[in-house]
Amino acid sequence: MHNMNIFTRTAFATALLLVVSTASAKDLVREFSGSASTVTPKFTVESPWILDWHLFADYKNFVALDVQLLDADTGLVIGRVLHTKRNGNGVRLFSEGGSYRLRISATFARWGIKIEQLTDEEAELYTPRR
Repeated sequence: MHNMNIFTRTAFATALLLVVSTASAKDLVREFSGSASTVTPKFTVESPWILDWHLFADYKNFVALDVQLLDADTGLVIGRVLHTKRNGNGVRLFSEGGSYRLRISATFARWGIKIEQLTDEEAELYTPRR
């Protein structure tokens, strides 16, 4: 970039900003990863939001991942978010905001979970699998 004139650098920076700003309006609230069972720290989200998960395992016949959504203040289980026994990834859309924690039970698995805030328009693009 040292050889570029100021006009070229400005145009490049503007184009880069447009690409980054139009790529997605999702806001990352929290990100968790690990290879053991755990309860995550508290996170607070507004509606709508998604839980974006990834599961990797070396022993495909023994892998398991179970994720429960907990009320952050009481610790009570709100419900099971995910249960799988195979490598993969997916997204779960939520229409109710609040303060939560996740109870993650993992067996022979490396997992990653992102909590992302969406706009109403983005939430409409998500369609459930059948």
